[in-house]
Amino acid sequence: MAVYTEVGEEELASFLANYDLGTLMSFKGIAEGVENTNYLLHTQRGYFILTLYEKRVSRADLPFFIGLMEHLAAREITCPQPVKNRKGSALGELAGRPATIVTFLEGVWMRRPNVQHCSALGRVMAEFHTAGADFKLRRENALAIGGWKKLARSAGKRADEIAPDLSNLIGEEIDHLDRNWPRDLPAGVIHADLFPDNVFFLGDKLSGIIDFYFACNDLFAYDIAICLNAWCFEIDGSFNVTKGRALLAGYNSVRELGTREAEAFPLLARGAALRFLLTRTVDWLNVPTGALVRPKDPLEYLRKLRFHRRIDHARDYGLAA
Repeated sequence: MAVYTEVGEEELASFLANYDLGTLMSFKGIAEGVENTNYLLHTQRGYFILTLYEKRVSRADLPFFIGLMEHLAAREITCPQPVKNRKGSALGELAGRPATIVTFLEGVWMRRPNVQHCSALGRVMAEFHTAGADFKLRRENALAIGGWKKLARSAGKRADEIAPDLSNLIGEEIDHLDRNWPRDLPAGVIHADLFPDNVFFLGDKLSGIIDFYFACNDLFAYDIAICLNAWCFEIDGSFNVTKGRALLAGYNSVRELGTREAEAFPLLARGAALRFLLTRTVDWLNVPTGALVRPKDPLEYLRKLRFHRRIDHARDYGLAA
């Protein structure tokens, strides 16, 4: 989440007049995240999240995201629900941007997830993958290998401003992954962005997941690899195999991974690290002037990528192939 587009009180009140949410009592921008503009709304009906879609989100993809949240909730996956306006639509326009309002989800995200949090994440991710099996809409992953190539071209040699020779390393990784990427593993709807700040807890109990705006159809094991990168590294950059084992065991308790999926983990983890290295690099180099946003450090994912380049077996992540 972030704030790229400023919204005035009168403008917002006019937008909210289309909804049955009562009088606007207060609102404030949410600075966390990097993709869309988000505000916390307080109205007579309670708290809500307003999202204005920016950057990588295509208007054509919004029915997929909105429909997915409704589909998951109907299958007992706790997530925000789109609020429909008086015309029955969950999609509007505000400040020249497509916009939606969703319900507020109780809980906090864990800045230092423990083993129990990782286990709970694994379970809910497998439940998500299972629940999406009969979702009728489809969305290709815009940030698969083809998207990585576009991001690499966008960054170009400026990537070397972040780390020496980074542009060449990125090129080498894309070539390697393009040649070796598995394309025949189990696939379906994935979240593709289940970072700790998108998973809420009340104590050690997982209370729900948010932010579905990278969700797409791709490999289930790739979604797990994204989470291994996001949840199982410590502040000093070391990989915590106990957390990795807990995450994978939690996942297997709902949907058991196949042998070929496990064997692919080192490559998938490299790809997941490269994907976030690339988006963070481009964001770091292109923060809009005056935007209320905290760009995330690309060097974190450069370190993770270098770790994965040394791994050749799934057991190093806590899973025996």
